Amino acid sequence: MSTIRIAIDGPSGAGKSSLAKAAAGALGFLYVDTGAIYRTIGLHIYREGVDPADQEAVTAELPRIQIDLRYEDGQQRMFLNGADVTEEIRLPEVSQYTSAVSALPPVRKFLLEMQRELARSHSVIMDGRDIGTVVLPDAEVKIYLTASAQARAERRMLELENQGTPQPYEDVLREIEERDWRDTHRDTAPLRRAENAVLLDTTALNFQESQAALLRIIQERMGPT
Repeated sequence: MSTIRIAIDGPSGAGKSSLAKAAAGALGFLYVDTGAIYRTIGLHIYREGVDPADQEAVTAELPRIQIDLRYEDGQQRMFLNGADVTEEIRLPEVSQYTSAVSALPPVRKFLLEMQRELARSHSVIMDGRDIGTVVLPDAEVKIYLTASAQARAERRMLELENQGTPQPYEDVLREIEERDWRDTHRDTAPLRRAENAVLLDTTALNFQESQAALLRIIQERMGPT
């Protein structure tokens, strides 16, 4: 049986990871959180004190980075040079570094083959910023998942509160809007909706409604199995 590739793109905080993970579980596919892969590089650059916008300096660090994806109880865990950094890559300061390094062409080239190889060997649901446009341009199903900046900020606030690291709404909203601008205006693989991607706006939907809508789109696009 040939593998099936489902690409989900969209802005930061749109719920791509949680929804893609739930859909992968329902369909029996492998879930690949590409944002976590980029965050792992961002963490390394942050730890080393390198300017994330300095392409030459960041590129020099790439040979020192060994990234491994492992799946434990169906959950993707990230390892940086042998150490589990799954929780650490979610720190707010790492997010800023990740946004900067992910815009650099050498970083994207460094990770491109890793992502494509996963899709060659498994049926996958892969989410990120350029999956349907660059990483898996021939994916059988493409979805652009989004929500208003305000809705995404509110969701992010709840997530931070649950993690014990609350932040003011205004700060969270500003960070999201700044990240949106960087992601859509970068020179390499900017965030955009692929021409044949189905738009799913979850602004007015809760998680269960969003999950049902996502699965409905996937099943309609995949057709009878």
